[in-house]
Amino acid sequence: MLFDWFTVGAQALNFLILVWLLKRLLYKPILAAIDTREQRIARELADAADRQTKADQQRDEFVRKIEEFDRQRAALLTQATAAANAESQRLIGVARQAADDVSADRQRALESDLLNLHQALRLRTQQEVFAIAAQALRDLASANLNACMVDTFTHRVREMDAQAKAALAEAIHGSAAPAVVRSAFELPPEQRAAVQNALNESFSTDVQLKFQTAPELVAGIELACNGQKVSWNIAGYLASLEQSVDEAQKAQGTRAG
Repeated sequence: MLFDWFTVGAQALNFLILVWLLKRLLYKPILAAIDTREQRIARELADAADRQTKADQQRDEFVRKIEEFDRQRAALLTQATAAANAESQRLIGVARQAADDVSADRQRALESDLLNLHQALRLRTQQEVFAIAAQALRDLASANLNACMVDTFTHRVREMDAQAKAALAEAIHGSAAPAVVRSAFELPPEQRAAVQNALNESFSTDVQLKFQTAPELVAGIELACNGQKVSWNIAGYLASLEQSVDEAQKAQGTRAG
């Protein structure tokens, strides 16, 4: 049997081409797909292992938190019980002290009511005495008393200390309105002139004055200008005496308490 070497060569070449095509178009893609799948499976297994590790860690952390919560709950329950007992004892003590205080306050209230009654009687008597004295001074006021009042006032103006005099001088010079002279009774012309002269001499200027009557001064006279004032009246002495009596009564009440 004769071989057709051309045919054999052509078939061999076809086989080699087929092998090369299979290797290039089929075998390599299959191997690449297998490698890709193996890598994907490996990654998934690694991810699964990592998730399992994290799940185990979370489970351990959850168990630890539960145990810690149980310990804290037990500690808080113990503290709450101790605090409740302490507060109960404190409230009992407060209630006892409040009862003792009420009893003591009731006793002090009785004593204070009696003391207030005596003080009210003394105060009423004091007020009546001062009222009678003030009314008597008003009833006894006369021309001679008014003259003495003016003389005392002008003397006080001339004898003012430097600071008070400077303040009053500034008020007089800085005011466009006249200074106001108020007296318990209307002053006659000669007494107004005496007041005018005393002010003119003291402040070296012609002081503009406006005279008014003020019965509440109780045999008194005052000069007011732009917030500054100089005055003399018996009511001031009565107020000072009344204040002294009040202070003495308060001091006596303090010693008694």
